[in-house]
Amino acid sequence: MDIYVGNLSPEVTQEELQKEFMAFRRVTSVKIIKDRDSGRPRGFGFVNMPSKSEGQAAITGLNEKTLKGKTLTVNEARPRPDSRGKHLHPRSSKEVKDG
Repeated sequence: MDIYVGNLSPEVTQEELQKEFMAFRRVTSVKIIKDRDSGRPRGFGFVNMPSKSEGQAAITGLNEKTLKGKTLTVNEARPRPDSRGKHLHPRSSKEVKDG
């Protein structure tokens, strides 16, 4: 399950974010999105958990939790449309099929 984490403090590391989610079991990957030019964090990231039930528990447990002075926004990641209007997987360029 892909999970969106928003309103991240620029001080939060991938390792710290992973530790927060590991309280809800297994974490496959963590990625904090950084600005292409400056390399500084953009304030959001994605976490992948292999189990949907564990992912849901993490969303419930971590949404609106304060981490390093900022209140997190945590929810299931939605596919983002690309410039051609197709929906892409939130962390790759693979097209997501509707339905």
